[in-house]
Amino acid sequence: MTAKAHRVNDLSWMIGGPQGSGVDSSANTFARACAHAGVNVFGKREYYSNIKGEHSYFTVRCSSGTVRSHVDEIHILATFDAETAFRHIREVVDDGAIIYDPSLTKTKISDIPTLEQRLKGELKTYLIARGVGETLDDLLTTAKQRGVTLIPVPYNDILEQVADEFHVDALSKIARMINMLAVGASFGVVGLDFDFTGKALNDVFRSKKATVDMNASGARKAYEIGKALAPDFSYRLQVIPRKEPRLFLSGSQAGALGKLYGGLRVQTYYPITPASDESEYLEANEVLDLNGHGAPEMEDSAFVKEKGGSVLVVQTEDEIAAITMAIGAALTGARSATATSGPGFCLMMEGIGYSSINEVPVVITLYQRAGPSTGMPTRHEQGDLRFALHAGHGDSPRILLASGDFEEMIRDGLLAFNYAERYQMPVIHMVDKALANNSATIAAPDLSDLKIDRGRLVTDDKAYGPEHPYHRFELGENPVSPRAVIGQRGTLFWNTGDEHDERGHITEDPVLRDLMMEKREAKLELASKEIPDSVKFHYFGPKDAETVIVSWGSTKGPILDALDRLHAEKESVGFLQMRLLNPFPSEAVMTLLARAKRRVDIEMNFSAQLAGLIRERTGVDMTHLVVKYNGRPMSNNEVHDAVKAIIHGQVPHRTVLTHGA
Repeated sequence: MTAKAHRVNDLSWMIGGPQGSGVDSSANTFARACAHAGVNVFGKREYYSNIKGEHSYFTVRCSSGTVRSHVDEIHILATFDAETAFRHIREVVDDGAIIYDPSLTKTKISDIPTLEQRLKGELKTYLIARGVGETLDDLLTTAKQRGVTLIPVPYNDILEQVADEFHVDALSKIARMINMLAVGASFGVVGLDFDFTGKALNDVFRSKKATVDMNASGARKAYEIGKALAPDFSYRLQVIPRKEPRLFLSGSQAGALGKLYGGLRVQTYYPITPASDESEYLEANEVLDLNGHGAPEMEDSAFVKEKGGSVLVVQTEDEIAAITMAIGAALTGARSATATSGPGFCLMMEGIGYSSINEVPVVITLYQRAGPSTGMPTRHEQGDLRFALHAGHGDSPRILLASGDFEEMIRDGLLAFNYAERYQMPVIHMVDKALANNSATIAAPDLSDLKIDRGRLVTDDKAYGPEHPYHRFELGENPVSPRAVIGQRGTLFWNTGDEHDERGHITEDPVLRDLMMEKREAKLELASKEIPDSVKFHYFGPKDAETVIVSWGSTKGPILDALDRLHAEKESVGFLQMRLLNPFPSEAVMTLLARAKRRVDIEMNFSAQLAGLIRERTGVDMTHLVVKYNGRPMSNNEVHDAVKAIIHGQVPHRTVLTHGA
């Protein structure tokens, strides 16, 4: 008899539950265990904008090769509540598995208040069409009929065993552990050695031995149940020996690490989703061990003076204070930044204009989310491109740099500071909710090509005095004036929000106005000439491709994964990833797009903002638009299918993607 063939290290796993029930920590444990085993992972986090109660879920895609995005199908759905099963069970593939609590099978659709009315009606229609009722048991029956493996795990029984083992007097004290039981059962089903779960639990609950021990005990019991109930499951995870160093991190951590690598000394912020995670990570790492490795043993001033460095992170009273405080720090010579999202960015407009007119180098990390107004605070969108480009009154030069993955977020942290100081203007580093909240394993990046560039700093204090006054806004052949920091000997100057002369004194002289406006705008022209093409854009695939995809930001991952599939299918497709959005590399973009038969813009907003910007700056129009704006990131399935349909002439000019729970 021939042994059954398994799909090894090619798995899409999902866990869900009420917000505040530990969904994130369980998914983090699952992903870290896989990473410890040498498997590459990509995690997608979805959650509502409330603190507790509403549904949240986390998808982890596992692969032996490079993985840059999620897929729509689910191979294992790990649940510990009824709502997760009702919401996601139809996404489970026919040879997949569902882990569930058998005590919940009598739950009806109408018993779950947090299900939207639209979804309740849709589920009832689905079940009626299959001739069954509206309980969870009925829904599980429909899944079993199409081949899905059902894994009932008696969570309450396991919790009672753990309570007895660790002398816990009330189950309510360890009820939160239920999520780790789902993780343990999952690893039993896919056959990954349980030791990796133990390592991951130590990572997640570091320094909490009792918590680790209890969770490990419960997870192992669930592991054995999962292993016994699905001994020959179609999907397997196996250890991959790896020698090369890898990182497991979230996008928020990548953004923070990039700033630290770039010499950040002051970060200001007002709490806002999804930007706050970056600042909170920086707060947890304010003292840096520069001479050694790891966290410093002592965090006092003597340690910092002798061996380390420090970062000041300030939570301000609002975003107006955040941007102006960051500007103040920059005027003292510190590399300073702030991080925010759309509504907070709105409040920073006058501050950004002040930075521009006073030629102050400051970095604003803009974590885009779904708008307008408060919009959907915890959902994904790339809708702020036009806003970031034109925000504020008058012409105020700024550089826009967009990251597409975690390594770019790290690299761009340093580059944003370099460009801010080299061209003495605000740099808006554009990322988004998907990049911020997703997590992945990546190869440890080689950053040896990056160097800190502080631009034209005044180094000779004796060069200036009463006979030779310092001109902060010097009008000369170079539009970038020598920059002194506040308090530097001999360099007296003024900063105001008004137009000014070379020393900073307010003026309304029409000739000086023209000269100062032209000076500031000329810095953008200089940046356009000096910033290398390798930063402005990346091109993937054949240069003579019949179909060229154009996009920016976090869509890079699903597009590259889809591109691999399209190339395997012998399709002639290229991908132009835009990185520098202002100043815009018009000539290079025209050259790369001119020969394409089909030009496909793919982005996460309603109005296809990048397509409009390309048309404005180059005159080149997109033949097709693929957009998504329901707040859920694109999957590589969606991208692949949309581009495939375009290539074969099966869709109109505009395609709207809609997948996502």
